[in-house]
Amino acid sequence: MSLQAEGFSKTELTLATNFLDQIPFNKLLGLKPTLLSGERCEFTLAMRDDLVGNWLQGILHGGVIATALDVSGGAMAMIATWQRMHRHDIPKSERPQKLAKLGTIDMRVDYLHPGKGKEFTISATLLRIGNKVAVTRMEFHNEDGVLIAVGTGTYLCG
Repeated sequence: MSLQAEGFSKTELTLATNFLDQIPFNKLLGLKPTLLSGERCEFTLAMRDDLVGNWLQGILHGGVIATALDVSGGAMAMIATWQRMHRHDIPKSERPQKLAKLGTIDMRVDYLHPGKGKEFTISATLLRIGNKVAVTRMEFHNEDGVLIAVGTGTYLCG
């Protein structure tokens, strides 16, 4: 699956994907961005034996689910922050330094179904962004469209 990007210049897209690729844990889990836009971010995650949390049932570990939700929410907060900086005419040279301060303040995860599946889609949308904080809503589905978990994340962005 290729990456779709909406509303980004080639430089902005490179910055976003490089930022996400620099996080070693994302690589370890195998999270891959498939959509980055100002309205929505999506990632995919393939099931692997080393991601199993319940070996008797072969279901995905809850920590993997929470991490994937956090990554998608963080990516959405990062994009929203970048766009907010653009609207406020913050020079492009200063934006990466400001994005480096982005971090999770709080996150809530509700596990709705066991993490059964071969490939998962994780998505995030922006609920609100202010001067200091962004709030996102995240969803975790399997390939059959079963909603496995939802989350709400609050991210430091200012």
